[in-house]
Amino acid sequence: MLKIGVFGTGHLGKFHLNNWKEIAGVDLVGFFDPNDQTAEEVSKQYGIPRFDDPVALLQAIDAADIVAPTNFHFELCQLAIRNGKHVFVEKPLANTMDEARELVKLVKESNVKMQVGHVERFNPAYLATKNLKLNPMFIEVHRLAQFNPRGTEVSVILDLMIHDIDIILHMVKSEVKNISSSGVAVMTDTPDIANVRIEFNNGCVANLTSSRISMKKMRKMRLFQKDAYVGIDFLNKKTEVIRLKADADENVFEFDIDTPKGKKTIAVANPTVPEVNAIKKELEEFRDAILNNTPTVVSEVDGFRAMEVAHQILTKIRHNTINS
Repeated sequence: MLKIGVFGTGHLGKFHLNNWKEIAGVDLVGFFDPNDQTAEEVSKQYGIPRFDDPVALLQAIDAADIVAPTNFHFELCQLAIRNGKHVFVEKPLANTMDEARELVKLVKESNVKMQVGHVERFNPAYLATKNLKLNPMFIEVHRLAQFNPRGTEVSVILDLMIHDIDIILHMVKSEVKNISSSGVAVMTDTPDIANVRIEFNNGCVANLTSSRISMKKMRKMRLFQKDAYVGIDFLNKKTEVIRLKADADENVFEFDIDTPKGKKTIAVANPTVPEVNAIKKELEEFRDAILNNTPTVVSEVDGFRAMEVAHQILTKIRHNTINS
């Protein structure tokens, strides 16, 4: 049995506790949370012991699940790694680039696994694209949320947009050539709404809009490539593929259109979206990476790269604000 300890049992931490209790091959040893009221509620609700000292919990487990606020990530991660424990840490990897760089270095020097909680990699709508040949040349993203004080210790870039940054970097597989961005702080001291354009060396361009002060929720990504359009709706768990020619085994709706080059047949397909609990899936993959000694799906390097781009965006926004 893999012994797991959870560090931080706030809103998201409770989701992790619920899922760990359902995952086979895992022993949920206990949790660490400095808030007495939260700790009392969690102990009563989940029937697992509270550890007052994070080191004491680390000594009792094989792997740490760190779901504490971002400003505690580095302290808890480096403590776990130095104690030889595998680490799952929520996104973003750390609070600063120096902290993130140090964590990557520590993992490389240690014989431990680290996974970063970019949960949208496990969203059913995104998993539905796994058999598609994705080579996007233009990407349009809208991630809009209603205001919630939780998570506002970081900007909307590190809170929301970083999900899409991670997926785009994973998908495009090309170095970033140029970034332009603008953002506005409305409800907090950091940008609450931002628009970003990322240009890659392979010619791909991604436009991203993220807001945490919207009246409605939206989490959509649209991919345009030479032979297809792919729409991914992360919120409603739907995926759509439109292209000129369908694969033989696809269940598609087809219709004809007239073009300057003659009549073309358009095929519209809806790939099967698996029934997956994304948080449970990412935790199961973390478990499997440890037990099978395989790479984690979202490594510390992936987490670092997403942070690196996010911080480049923030630097651009600060520069624009100072010069405006």
